[in-house]
Amino acid sequence: MPIEIPDMRHIAGTHDLVLVTLDTLRYDVAQQQFHAGHLPHLAQFMGTDGWQLRHTPGSFTYAAHCAFFAGFLPTPAQPGLHPRLFCLRFPGSETTHAHSLVLDDADSIVGGLARLGYHTLCIGGVGFFNKQTPLGSQLPNLFAESHWQPEFGVTDADSTARQVALACARLQSDDLRGRRVFLFINVSAIHQPNRHYLAGAAQDGLDTHAAALRYVDAALAPLWQALAQRGPSFVMLCSDHGTSYGEDGYHGHRHAHPSVMQVPYTHFRIAAHD
Repeated sequence: MPIEIPDMRHIAGTHDLVLVTLDTLRYDVAQQQFHAGHLPHLAQFMGTDGWQLRHTPGSFTYAAHCAFFAGFLPTPAQPGLHPRLFCLRFPGSETTHAHSLVLDDADSIVGGLARLGYHTLCIGGVGFFNKQTPLGSQLPNLFAESHWQPEFGVTDADSTARQVALACARLQSDDLRGRRVFLFINVSAIHQPNRHYLAGAAQDGLDTHAAALRYVDAALAPLWQALAQRGPSFVMLCSDHGTSYGEDGYHGHRHAHPSVMQVPYTHFRIAAHD
């Protein structure tokens, strides 16, 4: 059976919209860490079942995010047609639903939300968002405002905290007061290398992958507080793809092993508070 979706037609315009991609996070690791009680900050927004198992539309960052920004977030990992939260109008779509927010005459959900009055804000992480090359600028250039610095990248052990600090500063800034924001953050910390999150680790593996996720859980906490101070928000949190650590001989990603194609997903609302 299709998974029910919230009515995005009523959420859009009344809520800030937030998409956080936990780059390279595997579903199995995410779910194990949830059930072990190691994700206390995220768990407050999630039910007892934890993450939804979904299939990514792309096996590496660029491909997955091109699909996300076209309205194709990870698909529930069960048979059937699954309605989408955001849709760009095109003939023959079978997953546009009565509750989908259809963004007419736009070539990305970023541009479509901008036309609805949203300020679109990108805080990049991995190389496809570093704005150092034409390719690394393509996705950030969809946004009215985009940021990247080396401290947001994969080699900085405190990258997520730095990304979140900038996000909070922008959300609390005077120029965005009273204006709805579509915030996108590509969290780089879980992407290899991640061995620096586990003391004594000589190489990346499932244990360092899990340690990186625990770091990210804590580092994201100020973002949820900043969103609550602004007003209601609707948050989509997912991985763009997983990665392999030698399973069946596979390493890394950009291939279709289940460790890559199975990703965690959740969405939730954050209510306003003073």
